[in-house]
Amino acid sequence: MGPTASGKTGVAVELAQTLPVEIISVDSALVYRDMNIGTAKPDAPTLAKAPHHLIDILDPTEAYSAAAFRHDALRLMYDIVARKKIPLLVGGTMLYFKALREGLSNLPQSDPAVRAALNAEIAQHGIRHLHQQLAQVDAKTATRLHPTDTQRIQRAMEIYRITGSPMSGLIGPQQNTALPCRIIPIALIPGDRAQLHARIATRFKTMLELGLVDELHMLRKKYSLHARMPAMRCVGYRQAWQFMEGEINDVQLLETGTAATRQLAKRQLTWLRAMQDNIELDCLRPDLAQKAISVLSQLLIT
Repeated sequence: MGPTASGKTGVAVELAQTLPVEIISVDSALVYRDMNIGTAKPDAPTLAKAPHHLIDILDPTEAYSAAAFRHDALRLMYDIVARKKIPLLVGGTMLYFKALREGLSNLPQSDPAVRAALNAEIAQHGIRHLHQQLAQVDAKTATRLHPTDTQRIQRAMEIYRITGSPMSGLIGPQQNTALPCRIIPIALIPGDRAQLHARIATRFKTMLELGLVDELHMLRKKYSLHARMPAMRCVGYRQAWQFMEGEINDVQLLETGTAATRQLAKRQLTWLRAMQDNIELDCLRPDLAQKAISVLSQLLIT
C-alpha cells in the first residue's frame, strides 16, 4: 500500500521476480480499459514480466465498487493460494483494502430516481450545497468527507433519502467470506513529504507530455462519457476534461492536476497512518525493493 507516486508498482514487479507471488491490483482507476496514461498503468513489457489481476476489466462507462472489488479479489486470492502461490495486493485505493479486510455493511442498492434527483441538485447548486445538507442529517459522515467529494457525498445522501437513516448509523459488519491467508500489510510512506510532492509534479507533467489530453479525446470518441462518471472523476482525467471544455487553460491544467494529485496522496497517507499494524518502509530509500524483499522473506518463513 502507499500513496500515488510512492513506487508501489516497481516494488511489486521486483517482488514478483523473487517470491512466488501473483499481483492483484487494488486501484479503482486501473480497472478501466484504454485509460493508460492518466492512471500510470503498467506498460505491456511490465505486465509481461509481472502480470496483474484486475486491470482492464471494465469500460470507462461502467462503475466498480468496493463490494465488487472484494468479491473479485477474494475469488482471485483463493485461486492463487490453490496454485500454491501468494496473493500480492498492490495499490492505493484504501477503501478497497478496508473492504477486503473488514467486510462490508448492509447498505441499500442505488436507486436511479433518487440518484437522478441528487444529480440535478448538484448541477443546480453544487456539491458543497449537498455536503451542507448531509451535515444536517449525518454530521459524522459529513465530517469524514471532503466537501468536494461528489461521489461519496452523493452516496451518503442517497442512503439517507432511501432509508430515512444516516449512513453512519447503518454501517456495521456483515458476515463475509474469510480471507484465505494471513495479512502482512506493508505501507510505503515518504520520509520527506516534499520529495513525494516533487515526484508527483514530475509525474503529472510527464503524463501531459505523453498525451493525457489526447487520450481523453480518444476516450470521448470511443465511449459515451460524461463528466460525472466515476472513471471521469479520476484525478487527472477530471482536470483534462475541464481543459477540453475550455474551463481552464494549459497552465491551470498542470497546476490543478498536480494539486489534485497531492490531495489524493494526502488522503491516502491519512488512511495509512490510521492503520495500526502496518510495516512502514520509506518509499524514498534507494534500496526500497530490496528492503521489501528482505522484510517479506523473513516474515514468510515465520
